[in-house]
Amino acid sequence: MKSSDVRAIVTGGASGLGLATARRIVADGGRVTLLDLSDEKGRAAAAELGEAASYLHLDVTDEAEAQAALAQAKERMDGLNAAICCAGILGAGRALGREGAMPLATFSNTVKVNLIGSFNIAKAAADLMQHNEAHADGERGAIVFTASIAAWEGQIGQAAYAASKGGVVSMTLPLAREFTRIGVCVMTVAPGVFHTPMVDGMPEAVYQSLCAQVPFPSRLGDPAEFADTVGYILRNGYLNGSAIRVDGAIRLQPK
Repeated sequence: MKSSDVRAIVTGGASGLGLATARRIVADGGRVTLLDLSDEKGRAAAAELGEAASYLHLDVTDEAEAQAALAQAKERMDGLNAAICCAGILGAGRALGREGAMPLATFSNTVKVNLIGSFNIAKAAADLMQHNEAHADGERGAIVFTASIAAWEGQIGQAAYAASKGGVVSMTLPLAREFTRIGVCVMTVAPGVFHTPMVDGMPEAVYQSLCAQVPFPSRLGDPAEFADTVGYILRNGYLNGSAIRVDGAIRLQPK
């Protein structure tokens, strides 16, 4: 689709990779609705982006709330043809830690937000997109998930996170295949180690150690580079059913 035709919702859009993606969409002439749990940050981000952006509160794990929010976003933007799923949590912790076994709720909640939340948004978005007017090749929209390289190389203490992101990667192809009948593409971006609010406040020595682990370029990823990848996916209608790693060639070690 043309960048200026994009009408997108971005979950986790108030900060980090989601906000960077929203900035890219608006800079390219599209419109965006930010969806997040942080009302203060969400409203501030929408104000920064100007008239082409707005904000709605959303818990991605709530089915009815997701359906209502996406319908409202479509009405605000006079259309919906892109859904970018950036909402997520780390859920770090060992299955058998020093204080005992991980509470099952920790594992369950990580999967609920990262995997089930992404599926929840995808089905709600596809349900609306199927009614769009078909453009070139019958295209009606695109859905982009955010996974992680931990989907393939999860470290010790990342069982929950890796499982959730591995699930995101695994559902990309079957959803892409299913949505061929309605002209909606499904892709996933799997970022490596990026500079997001999750690393803010990290000790300098730890930060530099992380950078040194990235073969080239030896630095953390810039959220704008993630956003550029999403923008390319939206412009290229032949990308479908795959996961793209954006990681500077890093392969995570066990710990």
